Amino acid sequence: MTGNRRPVGGVDSTIPRVAVIIVTYNSAAVLDNCLRSLRSTGVDLKTVVVADNGSRDDSLMIAKSATDLPMLTVEMGRNAGYAAAINAGVDSIDVAGLEAIMVLNPDCMLRPDTISVLWRALREPGRGIAVPRLLNPDGSLQPSLRRLPTVRRAIAEAVLGARAGHIGSLGELIADPAHYAEPGPAAWATGAAMLISTEAMASIGPWDESFLLYSEETEYALRAADNGWTLWYEPAAVVEHVGGESGTSPRLAALVIVNKVALFRRRHRFPTTAAFYLVVLLGESVRALTGRRIARAAVVALLRPVSRTRVLAD
Repeated sequence: MTGNRRPVGGVDSTIPRVAVIIVTYNSAAVLDNCLRSLRSTGVDLKTVVVADNGSRDDSLMIAKSATDLPMLTVEMGRNAGYAAAINAGVDSIDVAGLEAIMVLNPDCMLRPDTISVLWRALREPGRGIAVPRLLNPDGSLQPSLRRLPTVRRAIAEAVLGARAGHIGSLGELIADPAHYAEPGPAAWATGAAMLISTEAMASIGPWDESFLLYSEETEYALRAADNGWTLWYEPAAVVEHVGGESGTSPRLAALVIVNKVALFRRRHRFPTTAAFYLVVLLGESVRALTGRRIARAAVVALLRPVSRTRVLAD
């Protein structure tokens, strides 16, 4: 890979040239801490792009005031979605002059040298995406790795819920803390913090903007695998991630489920997709009967797919 070049003219060219792309949407409460954490990366940080999805708070002002970083702001003018903002951020920089791009949520704080640790993991042949260990603000592990979605795993999660992730390879979510102690490949991972080599990015192509929010990182990681690239988990790289609203907002939780089914439909034939849809619908229906508002919203969305554009506009 390009980062394996020998020093030329006394310059250590093994230090990668990296850009960071942060997608913001009313992120003023967390953005400053995120930017502060980029002041010790261990890499040649060429550009920090804040791609803003029409924030109505001080997100842009905070970004523009971070003058000690190589800041660049991209104003989308509307809530165009996570993938669209990433693509706009990529388009705004000279990718040819970089070894890697870090895609980062604004509610993330990087430990010192996190990006350089991820880069060392990426230098192994065939690895295109490297992801860190995610921690909650209280220091506890935030499970972030996933297995391939299958009908069998959908059944396990419909019956056992989150407990499925603790039993062998039953669940799509890898919940066993022991799994996070060692580096290794994963099918996909939470998209809060991902270092992507520019070589891999060129072959994978742009992020799929049709998802707007949720499942876009799943689609991107699976497409990377289709193109021969491995997603690698590196626990020595640590990022604190506050987390989003999908666990508490019925609208966003519904969008998670709808996009999950939509992505599965794209990658499987009708009989398998129909079985996956029915299993997910059954699981959410059972939870809805227990009074869970999030599950009730998911059932409604599955029966009458929610408008992604409307959700983002709200």
